[in-house]
Amino acid sequence: MASLAQQFAGLRCPPISISRLTERAATFSKPKRAANFVVTAKAVAISNAQTKEREKLKQLFEEAYERCRTAPMEGVSFTVEDFHSALDAYDFNSEIGTRVKGTVFMTDNNGALVDITAKSSAYLPVQEASIHRIKRLEEAGIVPGMREEFVIIGENEADDSLILSLRSIHYELAWERCRQLQAEDVIVKGKVVGGNKGGLVAVVEGLRGFVPFSQISSKSTPEELLDKEFPLKFVDVDEEQSRLILSNRKAMADSQAQLGIGSVVTGTVQSLKPYGAFIDIGGINGLLHVSQISHDRVSDIATVLQPGDTLKVMILSHDRERGRVSLSTKKLEPTPGDMIRNPKLVFEKAEEMAQTFRQRIAQAEAMARADMLRFQPESGLTLSSDGILSPLNSDMPAEGLDLSDVSPADVSDGISEKESD
Repeated sequence: MASLAQQFAGLRCPPISISRLTERAATFSKPKRAANFVVTAKAVAISNAQTKEREKLKQLFEEAYERCRTAPMEGVSFTVEDFHSALDAYDFNSEIGTRVKGTVFMTDNNGALVDITAKSSAYLPVQEASIHRIKRLEEAGIVPGMREEFVIIGENEADDSLILSLRSIHYELAWERCRQLQAEDVIVKGKVVGGNKGGLVAVVEGLRGFVPFSQISSKSTPEELLDKEFPLKFVDVDEEQSRLILSNRKAMADSQAQLGIGSVVTGTVQSLKPYGAFIDIGGINGLLHVSQISHDRVSDIATVLQPGDTLKVMILSHDRERGRVSLSTKKLEPTPGDMIRNPKLVFEKAEEMAQTFRQRIAQAEAMARADMLRFQPESGLTLSSDGILSPLNSDMPAEGLDLSDVSPADVSDGISEKESD
């Protein structure tokens, strides 16, 4: 066996042509040069497109600049005057004391955010939300969506937001209301909230007023009157000096002058005693004696009345010098015993029963005057069957008229003539 070297040595290979190598090299090099040409052409096209776009934008800006320089209002639908008017409409005065309209859009435990069409929202602290002392905005009816008029009282330097108040506006309205009530000379209710050596401090219309001890008719101590309401009248109302002087004595005098015998008033049971109940009737204490509660016997007042009960009573007597008022529910009973069995019916019929009582009193007084006139015929008065005093008719005979001689026809004719009239 011949060796491998001998076998390979016998093989012959054809010589490699240089021209063929040259052709192959040319074949591989031609496509690469074509690809490079395509990429370069595309880059040039993109660069030319960007340049044209830039030129176009530049031309647009130049044209816009020229229009703004030569004709700034061309194509604008409103004039310069309209522009200034719009600015004035939204111009905001943020000076302290200015009143602004605003809408509450958010609340929390400390206050509320209010939209007043300014550059930033305004803030309403809870202590400025009402003339009364409140802990929550809901107590003053302030909720999101509420639109109200506020007054600017300050500015928060931290965020330049404005601080608003409703309390200041409420104070102005309260003073105006007090001046009006003073002019009308009316009696108001005031709640005692404090006191000092000179008198009591009472709240009226949300304002704190002073009641000197010399103007208090009650003999109760300041401690006993604390947190209680009693009638007052205005003595001095001065907003500039923040001075509000009140009088309980004047109010009591006017109240007592209005207490007529037989009038019905509403009162509150203050206390019970074995002999009766003390009733507060507009700041005046009246006594409802046990014998004047009902026609039926009342063995225990507590079974009929309790402290704090509200009821209607009738004035039986009023001693202004001694300050004593006697009351009755007995006279208001439609039927005896109703005050025990059905007090609601008694209160519903109170005015009607009181009117009947007053008519009886008037008739009794007329009868009493008639008895006196019998001894004084020169007075020229007579008493009708209804208990009404009237002057005597000079045309009427002293012995009266006798209709027995008048025929029935004449009487009927007279009646028909009156009816026709």
